[in-house]
Amino acid sequence: MRSETPTGPVDGSAGDSAPGDGLVKAGVVLFAIGAVATLVTVAPLFLGTDPFPTVAYLVSMLMGVGFALAAAGVLRSVAAQRRQARRGRQAA
Repeated sequence: MRSETPTGPVDGSAGDSAPGDGLVKAGVVLFAIGAVATLVTVAPLFLGTDPFPTVAYLVSMLMGVGFALAAAGVLRSVAAQRRQARRGRQAA
């Protein structure tokens, strides 16, 4: 008989999330949507078809918004880690 092992982290912190993790995840999703929209809006240039409406180009701007959101999440996470390290030095 084989026993099943959990697929989560070894330390059992599956539910723990650092500050900024949600921003990074949302940024990745928005970046991916924007990247796909960018590929779709550029395709008519190579295929020789009519260009898409302006809305498609506006959706492709989500790529930059997603990048900025993910960067803000990373900066928030870095700031939280620095605060935690500073508190650890003061306690020692």
